[in-house]
Amino acid sequence: MSAQNSAGIQTLLDAEREAQKIVQQAREYRTKRIRDAKSEAQKEIEEYRKQKEDEFKKFEAEHSSGYKKAEEDASKEAEVKVQEIKVAGNEKGSKVVEDLIHALVDVKPEASEKIVSKA
Repeated sequence: MSAQNSAGIQTLLDAEREAQKIVQQAREYRTKRIRDAKSEAQKEIEEYRKQKEDEFKKFEAEHSSGYKKAEEDASKEAEVKVQEIKVAGNEKGSKVVEDLIHALVDVKPEASEKIVSKA
């Protein structure tokens, strides 16, 4: 009976070792699947991010071109106005300075209309 018990115990130990191997393989398989799923999810996230960045760049390019054109037009218009002011300053600058000097130097006091009307 002792030999039979010994053989039965040995069979149980062998079965337990085999079960541990199967459990270990299942854990390794599960861990591998989790890593693969995580890796695949990361790839999908990167692809989605790239797709959205491309869409944004396209949107930005389509809509910012109008702003650039408007900015260029405004810059050209401002430059034209500055040139007009410079030309006017060169043409009439000395006359304006002369008129200012005469207005400061040649004082002609006049009574206010309110004072004149009360008198």
